[in-house]
Amino acid sequence: MHQQREPSASESYFWPSVWAIGLHILIFGMLFVSFAMTPDLPEAKPIVQATLYQLKSKSQATTQTNQKIAGEAKKSAARQTEVEQMEQKKVEQEAIKAAEQKKEEAAQKADEAKKSDEAKKADEAKKADEAKKADDAKKAAEAKKELADIAKKKADDEAKKAAEEEAKQAAEDAKKKIVEDAKKKAAEDAKKKSEADEAKKKVAEDAKKKAAADAAKKKSQDAARKSAEDKKAQALADLLSDTPQRQQALADEQGDETAGSFDDLIRSRAAEGWARPPSARKGMTVVLQIGMLPDGTVTTVTVSKSSGDGPFDASAVAAVKNIGRLTEMQGMKPSDFAPYRSFKMTFTPEDLAL
Repeated sequence: MHQQREPSASESYFWPSVWAIGLHILIFGMLFVSFAMTPDLPEAKPIVQATLYQLKSKSQATTQTNQKIAGEAKKSAARQTEVEQMEQKKVEQEAIKAAEQKKEEAAQKADEAKKSDEAKKADEAKKADEAKKADDAKKAAEAKKELADIAKKKADDEAKKAAEEEAKQAAEDAKKKIVEDAKKKAAEDAKKKSEADEAKKKVAEDAKKKAAADAAKKKSQDAARKSAEDKKAQALADLLSDTPQRQQALADEQGDETAGSFDDLIRSRAAEGWARPPSARKGMTVVLQIGMLPDGTVTTVTVSKSSGDGPFDASAVAAVKNIGRLTEMQGMKPSDFAPYRSFKMTFTPEDLAL
């Protein structure tokens, strides 16, 4: 609620001072009017005063006459004085009556002025009251607006605080998540590194084993090739030393052995240049059509019968092409080489694996 302002000292004495000044002005005005309206009094007639002197030389009759005259004069003067006093009293009464009438008129005017002033004061009081009510209403509206502003500011502050708390919590959660993700990633990286190290170690071991196996296989193949060459040389020697019948029999027998040896040699050389595809499995079989020249050069390699796995078929074709030329086939008789000019060979992952 709006508190009413207490009037200051100057405001408290203002209206009484105005009333006092107005009352003095009214009294002076009435006196001025009273003096102005006072009628002019007639000039007072001179009072005849007679003094009786008794003359010793006069007679008694004269004395009596004089006394009588003096008495009459005295009575006449007394009547004149009484008349004058009555007229003076009448004038005074009329003046008093006029003054009272003026006083009544002044009082009536003062009463009317008082009523007018009271009406004016009432109107001013009404206006002041209305102004006060308007001011109170304005102050109430301002107070209401101020309360609304305070409530809004409080709500904004609470919302801002809640948003800051939420953002802070989100930041903490994000920080925790980052730390957890970092820990998890570090663990995964350590695990991957460990697995990579294990895989690398395994690959190294496998490569070492493969190299050892390759060396052993190559040694075995070299031994088999040397044995085959030795057998071929021995067969040729036998062919040259024996009778024609014996030579033919040995040639036929040696031709079958030589053919088997060359098949193993081709598979061995193909295995050396074979790259095993991930899809290669045991049980797969591919038949290749191979074309060669008499000097042992591989000219064509095509798939005659697919294994059903394209990458394995392609790896087998590439492995045979990588042989290039078999120098061991040089010097063969045309009849012995004829089967290798264009022939078919069957390959499996087991045949090509070292």
